[in-house]
Amino acid sequence: MIRIIQSEDFDPALLRRNNCEQQEIEGQVRTILSDVKQRGDEALRYYTQRFDSVSISDLRVTDSQLKQALDSMDPAFIRVLYQAADNIRAFHNLQLRTGFSVRPQDGVLMGQRITPIERVGIYVPGGTAAYPSTVLMTAIPALIAGVKRVIISTPPKQDGTANASILAAAQIAGVSEIYHVGGAQAIGAMAYGTSSVPSVDKVIGPGNIYVATAKKMVYGLVDIDMIAGPSDILILADDTADPVFVAADMLGQAEHDPLARAVLITTSRKLAVAVSDELDKQCRDLKRSAIAQKSIAQYGAIIICDTMEQAVTLSDCIAPEHLEICTENSDEILERVCNAGSIFLGNYTPEALGDYLAGPNHTLPTDGTSRFFSPLSVDDFIKKSSFLSYSKQALEKVADPVMRFAREEQLEAHARSIAVRLEKQ
Repeated sequence: MIRIIQSEDFDPALLRRNNCEQQEIEGQVRTILSDVKQRGDEALRYYTQRFDSVSISDLRVTDSQLKQALDSMDPAFIRVLYQAADNIRAFHNLQLRTGFSVRPQDGVLMGQRITPIERVGIYVPGGTAAYPSTVLMTAIPALIAGVKRVIISTPPKQDGTANASILAAAQIAGVSEIYHVGGAQAIGAMAYGTSSVPSVDKVIGPGNIYVATAKKMVYGLVDIDMIAGPSDILILADDTADPVFVAADMLGQAEHDPLARAVLITTSRKLAVAVSDELDKQCRDLKRSAIAQKSIAQYGAIIICDTMEQAVTLSDCIAPEHLEICTENSDEILERVCNAGSIFLGNYTPEALGDYLAGPNHTLPTDGTSRFFSPLSVDDFIKKSSFLSYSKQALEKVADPVMRFAREEQLEAHARSIAVRLEKQ
């Protein structure tokens, strides 16, 4: 049963997750990372045997395994993968940017160069659920940005092979370098490098709390995309929304994980009650019913507000990963929203469209971090360098203010680096 709360009684603490195990997990991950750094492939094989109960000799997926995976897939699903890949490419190609250069005055040239990150490692979960959509959403923007080397690391199945749908999606995305390594040890392998797994400059991709913790610990040695937590959705709705649709979309997030969060904020008590009833009804038919029920009971909520203005304010406070706006004037509401990872407008735009096929990226900031993080994009795979050129005459015009600034900060050598150039005849 989901909680129905009046907005004046809502406390954000009701939606916070329990992080009491974090300290113990950090200790375990630190040990794994240290071991991988010291023992390389030997440690990777050890942890694969320990955590996945699989003995792996060749850590890299072979070309024949890649081909076999592609050949084994249902042709109808392969067509869906190609359709999704085309949409993702089309959307992310629009994000490409170029550098610029300007000459603001005689003798002065300045600008910005855009260069891709050279090596990127993608972590793709493959345990209780495998996500070929993650492969498309992460690899395609990296390749569009111009990343020279993209690798994927994913856990092996019990038979020692990687999930076929992940391998198929990788080939459709344009990636052929894939490793049978999962968990925190995979993050360590891509950060430090081993005899088999190359070190990269950036590690991206979702994973469980061990993977997320490992990414946090290697940040600084390599870049990462974000620290992703369990998925969440918030639906803003008025009395024009369909309770069947709303409940279905809430359960679409709840079935991910017992820690997933599904929230409805509405101005209609009638809708709130109807959605609560629909959640109970629809949940019974789900294969992952137990997971969804736990998620809804622990972290789900229906919040009733007096006005839509109040509802938008509360939504921005929660800062959801996914935001559905199921209102009569969804376009107007969109203009008032500040914090959301990805926004879905209208009663016929379920969040699942964004997960798989539409084109915008589904790698999104979770747990309130859409206040300051953005969805994964081509920008995550580029670097920006500024450049500057002054002639002697141009330098002479600004020498005095530069030297004055340097001396105000008591950095005399900075000032002298200007002065010696002026003295040179």
